[in-house]
Order: sequence, then structure tokens, then C-alpha cells
Amino acid sequence: MKPIRLIRGFLTVGAWTLLSRVVGFVRDVLIAAYLGTGPVAEAFLVAFSLPNVFRRFFAEGAFNTAFVPLFSKKLESGADARTFAEDAFSGLAFIVLLVSILAMVAMPWLVLAMAGGFAGDERLPLAVLYGRICFPYIFFISLTALLSGLLNAGGRFVAAAGAPVLLNLIFIAAMLAAHHLGWDMGLTLSWATPVTGLAQLALVWIAAARMGYPLRLRRPRMTPDLRRLLVIAGPAVMAGGVVQINLLVGRQVGSFFDGAIAWLSYADRLYQLPLGVVGIAIGIVLLPDISRRLKAGDVFGSRYALSRATEFALFLTLPAAVALVVIPVPLIAVLYERGAFGVKDTYPTALALAVYGAGLPAFVLQKVLQPLYFAREDTRTPFRFALWSMVVNAALAIGLAPVLGFIAAALGTTLSGWAMTFQLWWGTRGMGEAARADERLRARLPRVAAAATLLGLYLWGAEWALRDALSAAGHRYWALTLLCLSGMAVYGLAALATGAFRPSDFRASKPAQR
Repeated sequence: MKPIRLIRGFLTVGAWTLLSRVVGFVRDVLIAAYLGTGPVAEAFLVAFSLPNVFRRFFAEGAFNTAFVPLFSKKLESGADARTFAEDAFSGLAFIVLLVSILAMVAMPWLVLAMAGGFAGDERLPLAVLYGRICFPYIFFISLTALLSGLLNAGGRFVAAAGAPVLLNLIFIAAMLAAHHLGWDMGLTLSWATPVTGLAQLALVWIAAARMGYPLRLRRPRMTPDLRRLLVIAGPAVMAGGVVQINLLVGRQVGSFFDGAIAWLSYADRLYQLPLGVVGIAIGIVLLPDISRRLKAGDVFGSRYALSRATEFALFLTLPAAVALVVIPVPLIAVLYERGAFGVKDTYPTALALAVYGAGLPAFVLQKVLQPLYFAREDTRTPFRFALWSMVVNAALAIGLAPVLGFIAAALGTTLSGWAMTFQLWWGTRGMGEAARADERLRARLPRVAAAATLLGLYLWGAEWALRDALSAAGHRYWALTLLCLSGMAVYGLAALATGAFRPSDFRASKPAQR
């Protein structure tokens, strides 16, 4: 197999993820405009989150965490990777099918587990109905996730990164059709959900077939490789459960405040834009790359990959976090405030966005640090760390809700994210040189922080100067565009002036051995 080109991989996945998040944001703007923050909106958002929670629990959060390193090492060693992939594909399909059947029966209890505040009001029957329609999505998207991991391990990133674009386009088309034809918007969005999963599965299956892996479903069987996969995936499943408990705590807190689930969801979607473009892109590319380097005994290459990933991540993430914290109100007002989403929704959503923004670097750094453990087939240590982060999240979200209201959920998410990142970093001390920052990274980090600080000062002053235009219906779009573009220019100039970035930095793709 040809080696993975690290920076090209980051940029490829990042570009497609950016397109997906932009189209996804258009989708969310339409949902906000058509549904606002009322009962139908909250019922659908909870229903749509259910299969996604289980997807992250089984496919992305656990199965792929174990599958990608093992499959990558088989590719590196020339072993029978296709048989292993088909066994994993069939086993995952069997597990997810069973989960789907049980979830459809237990849907009322699942909804209440996600949003206990729905009990006794009109949101509960709506969420149960929408949830039963949406849930088959998990079957298609779980198999999509495994095939995406297979493609990424082979250094082919386009189809897997582009699949979510297809999802968002289908949602947008469905909403426009519903609006034009007078269909029920909540039901239309619910029925569109499994359709998007099937479309994504078809796309990545074709790409995998072209790579030489046209996987087929067959009767599941327990092989030594699959047994090893399950042993590694076990702690990852539990860690995925901890992550989902964190999300559950946030939704439970939000469900007791009218409109809060929608406020938190819309803010989450906006901060997920930079997280997806940078963090997810790095995690997708870095895990198979480090797995194959460790299999080959390439310590210097592993160190180089880690350092460039960290540098690339923070160079793009810190300015995004600063913008979310400094100018959340104009971002929410201009991007969301229309139709059923009114001024009364802007400020609580902006507050949630600012709190989430403060945690953005932590969540991106997790995507950089976790592959160091997963590539070594160590899922137990991140599980222990996740347990402690769960304690932090629950204590803050539940304990502070009576005092701070719904925003305690966002604060718990952010601070528990930093707790998890610190633990992951602390745990790398025993991994040797392969997990150490190189000299270039140590020199650049303070300069990146300085450039991001200059950006924050500029955005604070520029927002004040443009406050009238940002609040005027006929001028707010160009004013926000000017604010964002000028901020990007200021950050670029500050990065060059401080030495945080040089145009030649990301051209090299080979580590310099010492």
C-alpha cells in the first residue's frame, strides 16, 4: 500500500468536511426557519440525535477505534485484510440490527432517557413517532462508518469525507419540497433521515469496491481476528457510553428549560463547523498513519506526524475559538435570526456558542492525542480518562443548573473536555519519543497564541465599530462578511509577523530524522 500523505490527507478531509459543514449549516438554518425552537423542533432534534448517539457508540466511537488500527497493520504487513474487513462488516451489521429492533420497541423510554422534561407534554409522542422513523438510519450509517474507516486506512479520503455532503443535500431538498408542497415538516425530516443513510452507504461501498474491497454481508463468525477486535473494542464501547452519558446529561438539563434543547443544538452545530473541519480531519488521517508507522517501527515518523497534526490543528482552531467567544451574538443573529427563530432566541444561543467555543481547542486536541493510544491498541486508558471527565461534566451540569440555568450544560461540556484533554496529554509521558513534540512545534505554539490574541482584540474593536450595520436588516450580511474576512486577514498577517506560520511550513511531508 502507498504511504499516507499526511498534510494532503488533512487538507482533503478538511476541505470536504468544510463543504459538508457549510451545507449542513444551510440545513440547520432552514430547520430553524421552518421549525424555530418550538415543540416540533425539539421533538425532531431529540429523535434525530438518538440514532446518532448509537452510531457514535457502536460504529465510530468503538468499532472503528479498534478496526482501523488492526486493518491498517494488516495492510502494512500484506496480510489478508479483505477477509478481516468482511468479518467485521458482517459482525457490525448483526449487532446494529439487533440494537435497532430493541430500540424501536423501547422508543418511549429512550426519548425520556434523552429528554426527561418531555414527560407529560406534546413533545413526547412527537419525539417517539419521529424516533421510530429515524432510527433505521443507524444501520446504514454504522456500515458507512466502517467502510469509511477502511477507505481512510487505504489513504483514500474523498468518498468518506464527501458522504455527509450527500446527507445534507438530501435534507435540504426534502425541506424545500415539503415547504413547496405543504407536507408536514417534522415527518418529512424524519423520513428523509434513513434515506440519507442509505445514500451514504451506497457511495462509500462503491468507493471501497473500486479500492478492491467490495465487501459482502454473510453469516457472522467468530474468528481469532474478530475476537481480538472485540477485546480492543470493549473498553472503547464503554468509553463511547461515557461520552454519550455526557451528551445525555446536557440534554436532560436542557429539557427542563423551554427552548434550551434547540438553543444548545443550534450553538453546537455552529461550533461543530471548525471542530469537524480540523479535528475530525486530523483524527481520520492520523490514526491509520500512526498505526502503520508504529507497525514499521518508524519512531521519528510518528513524532513528526503528531507534531505536524498538533501544529496544523492549533493554527486553525485557536482563531476559530477566539471568534466564537468574542463575536457570538452577530454570528447567531445574522446566521439564524429569521422565520420562527427570533431575537429572544439569539442571546441564549450566542451564550451557549461562546461557552462551547472556549472548549473547541480541547476537543480538537483530543482528536490529535487519542490516536496515540488507539494505534497501540490501548482503549482501556482513554476509557478511564473518559470516566473522570464524565464525573466533571455531571457535577457541573447538574450541580450548577439551579444557579446558572440551561447554560450549565454547555459549561459542563467545555470543562469536562479540557479535563479529558489534560489526562490524555499526561498519559503520553510513558510513550517515548514517538509521543513528544518536536522543536518546531514547541517554538510555534506561543506564536500561534499571540497571533490569536491579536485577532481577538481586533474582532472586539471591529464588532463595536460595525454594531449598527450588524443589527440593520439590510446591512448585516455584508457587515458580518466584512468582519470575518478582515479578521482572517488580520490573523494571517499576525501569524506571519510573529513567526507562527511560514508559507513553506506545510509543504514538506517527510520527517527529518535526527
